[in-house]
Amino acid sequence: MKKVSILLPVFNEEDNINQIYKAIKENIPANYLTDFIFIDDGSSDNSLNVIKELAIENSDVSFISLTRNFGHQAALMAGLQMAKGDIIITMDADFQDPPDKISDFFELYESGKKIVYGKRVSRKNDGFVKRLTAKWYYKIQKLSSGYDILENVGDFRLMDKEVVDNLLKMNEKSIYLRGMISWMGFPYGLVEYERPVRKSGETKYSLIKMISLAMNGILSFSFLPLKIGFFIGILSMGLGASFLTYIIYDVLINNEVYPLFKWLVVILFIFVGFLFTLLWILSEYIGKIYYENLNRPIFVVNETSVNQKGETQS
Repeated sequence: MKKVSILLPVFNEEDNINQIYKAIKENIPANYLTDFIFIDDGSSDNSLNVIKELAIENSDVSFISLTRNFGHQAALMAGLQMAKGDIIITMDADFQDPPDKISDFFELYESGKKIVYGKRVSRKNDGFVKRLTAKWYYKIQKLSSGYDILENVGDFRLMDKEVVDNLLKMNEKSIYLRGMISWMGFPYGLVEYERPVRKSGETKYSLIKMISLAMNGILSFSFLPLKIGFFIGILSMGLGASFLTYIIYDVLINNEVYPLFKWLVVILFIFVGFLFTLLWILSEYIGKIYYENLNRPIFVVNETSVNQKGETQS
């Protein structure tokens, strides 16, 4: 009988933990063994204690407690390293990844798909700014990466163990799982769903975290920003040369200089803005190279429990 590992990153989700466990278990096919792994990502509420009680009462529940909040992607990587199932499902514990769609995931998996993604059919529950930025982010990401980055697909997915084994061979420190998994090119299926509002609590993805994730995705899988900087630089220099030619002509022929210096000041400001933008892009790449070479772990584990009632290992 095959085993399915369900990975659930948790950050201040004490009210959802027991309910999400029951809801997921009800939707796992009867011919699969279950292995729940909760990853507590430095919660400040009672989440960890709730998970520990759940692990004592249910022998298919394990947990990982991180020393602090390392972020959603790092928490998922911690779970992936611990997972031993033939199939691995990653999803959030806030009910925005609907458990009742899991049975559809298994149908596609059993038809031969190595990966099954949950795909949101709309963003009607998101604010206008988030909808707009998400739309443009996916366009830029798909254009710049050179391979298929699926729109409105997050971290609600099912993966075969072969996919996870290959994923774990990528020794990257800047984790962007959506890009890393897409990059491997395994055959996939899609399950569409309407994303519900949170059952309780508040979103843990702030605007800063979303921007950070988006930038990590673009910079990790594309050199397009550098190419854009090159073409903008050529265009700017061409325009600058054209204005300079016009200034020289106007000075020599019409003796009119002052109005054109206003344009020169504008051009200088454009150049300064361009140079600062280019320096920012370069600094992002240099920062990523620096970070990759620090050789720090992407997370630090404080405590674990592995499918043994009440027995924990520090």
